[in-house]
Amino acid sequence: MKSRYLPAIFAFLVVCVVAATADDAKAPHLSQTTRRDLIHDFNDELIYIRTQFPMGTKGLTLKDGKLSPSGQDLRGMLEMWGPSVKPGDMARITSILIKTDRIRFEVNGGPIKKQKWYQHITVSGGGGDVPVAPSDAHANPRGSYVDLIFDHYVPDLKPQELKTLLWPVFDFESKSALESYLETVPPKVKAAIQSHQVLVGMDREMVIYSKGRAPKKVREKDGETEYEDWIYGEPPQAVDFVRLVGDEVVRVETMKVNGEKVVRTAREVDLDRPAVAKGPEPSARPAAPPSLRRPGEDMPDVHTVGNPNGKQPMPLPGGTDPDPGSSVPGSTGPNYVSSLR
Repeated sequence: MKSRYLPAIFAFLVVCVVAATADDAKAPHLSQTTRRDLIHDFNDELIYIRTQFPMGTKGLTLKDGKLSPSGQDLRGMLEMWGPSVKPGDMARITSILIKTDRIRFEVNGGPIKKQKWYQHITVSGGGGDVPVAPSDAHANPRGSYVDLIFDHYVPDLKPQELKTLLWPVFDFESKSALESYLETVPPKVKAAIQSHQVLVGMDREMVIYSKGRAPKKVREKDGETEYEDWIYGEPPQAVDFVRLVGDEVVRVETMKVNGEKVVRTAREVDLDRPAVAKGPEPSARPAAPPSLRRPGEDMPDVHTVGNPNGKQPMPLPGGTDPDPGSSVPGSTGPNYVSSLR
């Protein structure tokens, strides 16, 4: 009975050996010479970033042109740890580690802080051992990494072939941050940025690349929704009011030179992200807290609570923009916006 299966088993083993031999012949293993050349060519290389890298000990994985984590998983990591680098940022490849089936590229020092060799040197004196250079071992690392993964082993690759495989994360060709950033956005957004226009649905980064940092910003609240108005221009020239809720542009108002007002609120570009929170509906808002008054007891005057100066309402804090490039003190608030409109 067993002898009947021996030819089939032998044929299967032959096929496996032939396939493995064909793979080896098709893509030879990484040679020591190529290994040295890759480390020499890529180490300390300046590149532009094409995707979000999270901080923390977990970086990105790139295999067959697909990145992981991605989508909601990546957004969750960014919300928890914050971004290390983002599209359009210039970064430096600070370390290359070649393993059996992958090459790890660390950017901006990687996720773990490493000491320089000279920070381990100390000089003995009357006060004890004194380090030659101060240590920054306790500083928070802000770098990250990407693992480029192959099937079974790292093949013998030329530098240009490796750059092509790394295209989803690194841009080696751009001459500026803007060129690199434009390669990561949808065509409609790219055209708007190049013509310095703002579309409803853009995020903050896109607005900055399109119009620059806003000279003036106003923070306000509409019901339960907090928003910012970024103001570009000064009368008598045209003035743009770009309203952002969270990270998304929800309204663009333009006051033209001839006095015409143009308002756009319909989403003009979809970036495949969660919808902007608009605040709960009145019926969904929590009920008023229960009263602690005894029967027949009057409520205190809400204007006098915490206000020793009488029954006038407490003034709201003015609150200037913490962004050093934003509005000057005293220029925020609804009266300032109304005067421009």
